[in-house]
Amino acid sequence: MDVAGGEEDQEVEVGGKQQPPPMEIGWPTDVRHVAHVTFDRFHGFRGLPVELEPEVAGKAPSASKTVFGVSTESMQCSYDSRGNSIPSILLLMQRRLYDQGGLKMEGIFRITAEDSQEQFVRDQLNSGVVPEGVDVHCLAGLIKAWFRELPGGTLDALPPEDVMRCHSEEDCARLCERLPPAKAALLDWAVHLMADVAREEKSNKMGTRNVAMVFAPNMTQAVDPLTALKHAVHVMNFLNMLIERALKHHHPPPAAATTAPS
Repeated sequence: MDVAGGEEDQEVEVGGKQQPPPMEIGWPTDVRHVAHVTFDRFHGFRGLPVELEPEVAGKAPSASKTVFGVSTESMQCSYDSRGNSIPSILLLMQRRLYDQGGLKMEGIFRITAEDSQEQFVRDQLNSGVVPEGVDVHCLAGLIKAWFRELPGGTLDALPPEDVMRCHSEEDCARLCERLPPAKAALLDWAVHLMADVAREEKSNKMGTRNVAMVFAPNMTQAVDPLTALKHAVHVMNFLNMLIERALKHHHPPPAAATTAPS
């Protein structure tokens, strides 16, 4: 019997035939546990091992590390009161804004909060948590920031010249039908949020035109600042007409999100 081999692998010849090297048993600590986890836009992570569940606080708001600057396809979503599929983090911020009386706060969506608080709240939102005691102006600013940082912009699928040609509420409504479903749902949610703000104009001094003005620059992403400024004027008129239409056709919603059915 001849034995041939090196330090790591050995092959044994028996009767002229090579035999496989003996199987080695490793240390128990060398074992790896592999789990296959999927991300569901409505329910967060599925298939998460029980021992890892404490590491994920509740439902993850996004499959990425941030809820800002990512597409809605990678985010956990819930249905709003009109059946729109909306990122859950937006609905959480909306709920807190309403519960804390933000709709009646003077200058809501116009007044800017402190930068230091905004960064802290951003970090919390990335974990799916809206911290207690956050300033309503900070929440409002982060809602605008979410739209401003959305890849592709909410209205960028609509040609600027078509937006400019809208001269009536019905013109605007027909143009909205050309948006991709995800962007159309976001626009509908945002318009009704703005309508809820405008309903409290006596308290917050934010009528339809004012709230449309502060939201307009956040709904598109133009590279050229001058082009962006010109387009923002047309977007403001476009949003203003949509808000007016929402005020006429819809009663105020219960200001809450309903989670998607299982």
